[in-house]
Amino acid sequence: MSLLKEYKSSLKSIEIEEVLDLVFYRPLAFLFVKLIYRTSLTPNQITLLAMIVGLIGGVFFILNTHTAFIIAGFLLIAYDVLDCADGMLARLKRNGSPVGRILDGMADYVVTIFAYITIGIGLSSQSENALSTWVLVVTAGISNAFHAISLDYYRNRFMDMTQDRPAVLTDGLEEFRDEYEKIKIKRGYYFQKFLLKAYLRYSSVQGSVTSENNKSGLSEQEKQDYYNNNKKIIHFWTYLGPTTQLSFMIVCAFLNRLDIYLWGLILIGNSYALILFFTQKFIDKKPLPEGI
Repeated sequence: MSLLKEYKSSLKSIEIEEVLDLVFYRPLAFLFVKLIYRTSLTPNQITLLAMIVGLIGGVFFILNTHTAFIIAGFLLIAYDVLDCADGMLARLKRNGSPVGRILDGMADYVVTIFAYITIGIGLSSQSENALSTWVLVVTAGISNAFHAISLDYYRNRFMDMTQDRPAVLTDGLEEFRDEYEKIKIKRGYYFQKFLLKAYLRYSSVQGSVTSENNKSGLSEQEKQDYYNNNKKIIHFWTYLGPTTQLSFMIVCAFLNRLDIYLWGLILIGNSYALILFFTQKFIDKKPLPEGI
């Protein structure tokens, strides 16, 4: 297998990948995976390493100096590369697990939330109005969460409707339920049990407040019609993704202007998200498979 084919096999669907992942982070992650492929390192160990690197990067935001911001930026770049590498290694070695997928998603949330907390601590420590600084940081953090949830929903819906895979919030949970039932009766495994139970409960709540995708009886033509209607909009949704937003944070950190990041996320990011939301609603009014 050529390197290019091997690289492509380590990716998710191209349509749902973020541009910066494709052109920067994932190529670096692929090189890292090739270096450690024959070692005993597991995807979960890389996930934990990524989380540690990301958290250390967040600590430097507390110092609130330009030098510290530059160090934080480079550490967050390393974090994102490692965050891409764990999934790549799992796909190439075919040794991924339900717990590993949950852990990977949890790492993103932990590092992002911690970064906002440390940015808030750092900026407010030298602000004349600490309260207004925290309001700005919290508003940006909520905006980030809104963007991530929106992208996650529409990206999963796109994959459910265009690929031969179980719907994430229905059949796709069976693998996680089976894994939980398998380890529930075993002694130990407390962390894995906690992750699986928390994920299943979260997915249950998410499924109760979002429309489910019913793929039963869909023809290949219906899948193709859905793909044609949504292939462009789903690409635009990816610009609200975690890699793009983290990269914006890194650039602003290098420039010593985290205020631009926070205001940009609130004003430009939310405006962009609303435009996409209403555009998506318009697209969804077109004839689509039942259940959308």
